[in-house]
Amino acid sequence: MTWRHYAPLLVCLAIVPPSLADNGKAALRVPSIRTGSKAFTESVILAEMVAHLAENEGLEVEHVKGLGGTRLLWEALLAGQIDIYPEYTGTMSEEIFAGQGVHGVAALRTRLAESGLKMTDPLGFNNTYVIGMKEKLAAKLGIRTISDLRDHPNLTLRFSNEFMKRADGWGALAQRYQLLHRDVRGLEHALAYEALDKGVIQVTDLYATDAKIRKLQLRRLQDNRAHFSQYHAVFVYRAELEQRAPALVAALHSLEATIDETAMTNMNAQVELVGLSESQVAADFLAVARGIQSRVRDQSVVRDIARYTLEHLNMVAVSLTAAMLVAIPLGIVAARRAKFAQPILGVVGIIQTIPSIALLVLLIRPMSYFSDELGYPQAVVALFLYSLLPIVRNTYTGLRGISPQLHESAVALGLPPWVRLWRIELPLASGMILAGVKTAAVINVGFATLGGFIGAGGYGEPIFTGIRLNNYGVILQGAVPAAVLALLVQGLFEAAERVIVPSGLRLKSGV
Repeated sequence: MTWRHYAPLLVCLAIVPPSLADNGKAALRVPSIRTGSKAFTESVILAEMVAHLAENEGLEVEHVKGLGGTRLLWEALLAGQIDIYPEYTGTMSEEIFAGQGVHGVAALRTRLAESGLKMTDPLGFNNTYVIGMKEKLAAKLGIRTISDLRDHPNLTLRFSNEFMKRADGWGALAQRYQLLHRDVRGLEHALAYEALDKGVIQVTDLYATDAKIRKLQLRRLQDNRAHFSQYHAVFVYRAELEQRAPALVAALHSLEATIDETAMTNMNAQVELVGLSESQVAADFLAVARGIQSRVRDQSVVRDIARYTLEHLNMVAVSLTAAMLVAIPLGIVAARRAKFAQPILGVVGIIQTIPSIALLVLLIRPMSYFSDELGYPQAVVALFLYSLLPIVRNTYTGLRGISPQLHESAVALGLPPWVRLWRIELPLASGMILAGVKTAAVINVGFATLGGFIGAGGYGEPIFTGIRLNNYGVILQGAVPAAVLALLVQGLFEAAERVIVPSGLRLKSGV
């Protein structure tokens, strides 16, 4: 046996160039300000205003764009992984501080101070929840108020997943209005508009400043029992920001009462209907409202895809390399010590069953103790955990599948256990181990796209942005390269197997 028999076990260690060790970012600078936004256009626009204001004050800024939901951003703010993000008074009262009786700006300020946070005064518009449906259908059925829905229990209702769980969401709404609809489930907010337009669903939750309400001719049903709270937009930020970046905090407060509902709706329309970037729309507003001339990076599909590719490759390479260094020894222990086999295989198997989005979110708080960055560390750790099972299992299976006669011969020759492992057992099992690494690599390429949900970058960024904007072209900027990369990774490992593993030790096709 020669060195080439061990190469399959080490092949991935060479795929992380030093230039990617900074998490795949093009620049090595550490931002002094991190702002975040939720996964809908308005939140991204407001966070882009923060970014432009910070840059205008000479600060290095990073916008962790389009994160999943309220709780994810809130936890990130508490953990110091972001410094500021746009929020709504109703969301804080009804979700973050649900059941605590925290209502009104003064009460919210007091409660935020207990967590070391502060907020601005309202920015000037109330983006409250509204219940909507197609104007034509509403007119046909005579539905003008939410109460009128009571007479049509067979309608299909789909609400955003966050709305389904909120204190003032579907459960409370149904109770207040005595709605008895049964076909009610959660749906991504950005997809609800298309479903409404095509008649797949009849009723959903909308935001008052949604640009598509007018375009798709939707009727906002009157909240005749005053169920929904006021959802005034504000900026919530860490209190220590007043010492670290006082000029930025002052600039944020200068936006109070400057954005009315019409202005915000028009900005949303510029992004969702006209196709301008959130950064451009935010810069245009600040130029008029504050006289600030902001730099907006020119959009380049080729440059963006190159950046996504570097970020994606980095997440896959780092997590896979770490998984190999841990999983192969675990597989060896499981194969050599029968009493450890089931516990090891059981634990890595259980990890594989944890829903991916849940795992990403669950890792946010624990990872904050090791890194103040949001997105990349959590994604890499999740990818590492999901890579363990195929590598551990294949290492275990490969070693256990070696002929007993070979073991007996090696023992008869008086070879020490570590020599038998290194010179005989691992080379014989190398094809099976490489197959496990290949499986983990391909899985990682696909799973890494979910990192876009928590701002990790990679191909998930355009996919989630495209879903939010209902733009298939943007979705394909991430989906197509991800599929191509998965095929390339699989082909790379198969080529490596043909070159490195002797023909007699290669796994048969389909194994």
